[in-house]
Amino acid sequence: MKKPIRVVAFLAFSAGLVSVAQCQESLRQRLQQKFDQLHSEGTFPGGTAGFALPDGTSIGIATGVSDKTTGRAMTASDLMLQGSVGKTYVSAVTLQLVQEGKIELDAPISRWLGKESWFARLPNAPDITVRMLMNHTSGLVRYEFNEKFTTDLTQNPYKVWSPQERIAYLLDARPPFDAGKGWTYSDTNYIVLGMIIEQVTGSAYYDELRKRILAPLALRHTVPSDKPGIPGLAQGYAGANNPFGGHDEMLIDGKLSINPQLEWTGGGIASTAEDLARWAKLLYEGRAFGPVMMSELLKGVPAQLGPESKYGLGVIIRPTPYGASYGHSGFFPGYLTEVFYVPEHKLALAVQINSSVAKASGKPLRSFLIDFAEILIGSR
Repeated sequence: MKKPIRVVAFLAFSAGLVSVAQCQESLRQRLQQKFDQLHSEGTFPGGTAGFALPDGTSIGIATGVSDKTTGRAMTASDLMLQGSVGKTYVSAVTLQLVQEGKIELDAPISRWLGKESWFARLPNAPDITVRMLMNHTSGLVRYEFNEKFTTDLTQNPYKVWSPQERIAYLLDARPPFDAGKGWTYSDTNYIVLGMIIEQVTGSAYYDELRKRILAPLALRHTVPSDKPGIPGLAQGYAGANNPFGGHDEMLIDGKLSINPQLEWTGGGIASTAEDLARWAKLLYEGRAFGPVMMSELLKGVPAQLGPESKYGLGVIIRPTPYGASYGHSGFFPGYLTEVFYVPEHKLALAVQINSSVAKASGKPLRSFLIDFAEILIGSR
């Protein structure tokens, strides 16, 4: 039997006992208490959380500090890097192009990239389709964890990377499986996808993102992370001697210690947690494209992301105590992100912390969202 949303404050409002403002403030206080508790149980400096409720309203909260040196408190308006959650926007742009007949999901990528001088050296090149890029079944492995890449990044942290320079780290490599015959998560898939987007549209990916997603959906606190200086970005802590530049503090004199442009369509977004929750609700309720594309988005393949997990077209599909969830996880040195939407309850939740140090969160960020969901939906 499906459990309805059971937010006590909103029930009180419906009974005529309290005002809307009182309802939301009561809910905010309960969420804040839980977030403060989660913060006390971990070692991360601070975090933000966002919630997009069934009626379309949203809430943003924060805990801890955004900068350990100054002691500045984290606020709900602080931006953090989303890491791989940025793939959700790339997927949405691609599916709009599919809907417009400009890209075919099951067409070989050679249709757009086959004439490139490097194409024949790309593992599995002749057999990869757009869909395989989007669901990570292409056999292309990660460039960003290649030891030579991290060495080159450390030596030249502010390099502006071209797509071709990124994929050069895996040219001529032996793929772990034939195209479509296995699954391995890889930013490289979305770098190649970004190249197709730009070839099809004749414009830069970020220009398409602004035109197609950010502006029409009024995501005013979501910005490209395409340069070292990002106004409003909280300090991030990656741990000493991390492989991405080797700095604990990611912001040095107001600039990131490495150029986040390295992610591009593999991630490439900074936002508030509240704006991220709003995006998840808009995306998974069909506001980015029509129902046919939503059906394609949610065609998942088995993924090595936990029990019963599947990966669709830029979306992780997992079970929760409250039904299936659609969302994504994200890592960028100094920052971790988790977001999911629970369709059974029309509720989206997001959390970000400014530390990527192992076990700093105390427990997986996904568990944070389950705890918040218990407040918003009711006991399991």
